[in-house]
Amino acid sequence: MKNGHNPLRGWTLLLIGAMAAPMLASAQVSLTTVVDLAQRNSSAVKLADADVRKAQAALAEARDVYLPNFNFGSGLPAFPSVGFTGGVPSILSGTVQSLVFSVPQKFYVDAARSGLKTASLNLKNAREQVALEASTTYIELDTIEHELDAAHQQDVFAERLVSIEQERSEAGVDPLSDLLQAQLTAAQLKLKRMHLETRAATLSSQLAALTGLPVGSITPDHASIPEIPAVKAGEAPRTILGIEAAQMLAHSKQQQARGDSQHMWLPQISFAAEYLRSTTMLNDANDYYYNYSTHTRGLPANNFSSGFQIQVPLFDWLHRDKGKESAADALRATVEAEQAQRQNDVQIAELTSNLRELDTLAEIASLKQQIAHEQLQSVLTQLELGSGAASGPDATPQLSPKAEQLARIDERQKSEDALDSGFELAKARLSLLCALGHMEDWLRELHTK
Repeated sequence: MKNGHNPLRGWTLLLIGAMAAPMLASAQVSLTTVVDLAQRNSSAVKLADADVRKAQAALAEARDVYLPNFNFGSGLPAFPSVGFTGGVPSILSGTVQSLVFSVPQKFYVDAARSGLKTASLNLKNAREQVALEASTTYIELDTIEHELDAAHQQDVFAERLVSIEQERSEAGVDPLSDLLQAQLTAAQLKLKRMHLETRAATLSSQLAALTGLPVGSITPDHASIPEIPAVKAGEAPRTILGIEAAQMLAHSKQQQARGDSQHMWLPQISFAAEYLRSTTMLNDANDYYYNYSTHTRGLPANNFSSGFQIQVPLFDWLHRDKGKESAADALRATVEAEQAQRQNDVQIAELTSNLRELDTLAEIASLKQQIAHEQLQSVLTQLELGSGAASGPDATPQLSPKAEQLARIDERQKSEDALDSGFELAKARLSLLCALGHMEDWLRELHTK
């Protein structure tokens, strides 16, 4: 079965994993490599692949009943036989059996073929789900690391703010409450940084579990993350692998039910042939058999028979009840396929609504970041040049040094908010890609990055 992977590339990925295993130091790993390693390491993919192999064997088993089945055997008498045993004593035997005609078997073969298609679709769907999980985790870790950079900068600005307020409070310029407020701001920023570090550690562990690489050995390469393909919210979905697999499973169950219900009154024809090499060792079989070809008493050495066996079941209650059971299974599978379709439609509607909202939130966060940046530049300019206003009731008060730190902290906070909104938007877009059946576009984009 084609899996769309280059063998040389597979060995390269395994070599990367082997080289990275003894190294605890973090190194940049591309998103493409992470997705490929996750797909190879995934238990869900391995289980789906095992189901494909099982379905292939089941289809071969359903077909092979038409192929001749050869059996050979031999045996030697352990003790002398006495009297007529009712069977021809033989030292060598060979039989050939095969199914020639059966209406139910045709439906069983169709059911097995549909079962193989179901397993193949489930395997492809498992690979896409793993790719979605790995991509989302990787992009979030990349976002968190950028947010951590901003958080560390905020810590520096907060320390400067506390130092400035400490000096101003000791000098009696600002009240003690301003110092306490600065310390509270620093503590809040520290707590937020700790939350980001905890989340980064969790994401790193998740990537390690997905890829099989050591924990902390993956540093996201932002340049390896391609732009998520644009999908219109109202675009009609393509074939959804999970839904198509459910529909194919329902068809397989229906074919199985038809086969189980076709036993009554329908003939089944089989072919059989048998060869026996008789023996007179330790028996008195020659006393009971007459050889008409030689008109002598004695057991012929070579014996062969063949023929067609025709069976017409008249009252086969077992298969009748089995047909009812299979029909119930088919009905259940059909309803489950319809339910999967409805659930996917609901998910698309929810993601579409969320995507519009997240798109707007990302735009708002970006504008706030730009405003905060411009406000920071304005503060820096005023601190460098002074207010430029004369003294008087309408004069603009001279900014204090703490205004710079507050502006820097606010600008970094708006940058973190923009990064967070951007990730939520990317996550929603990837989920919508998967729900609309466009996940293959993302994987193709990854491998051409």
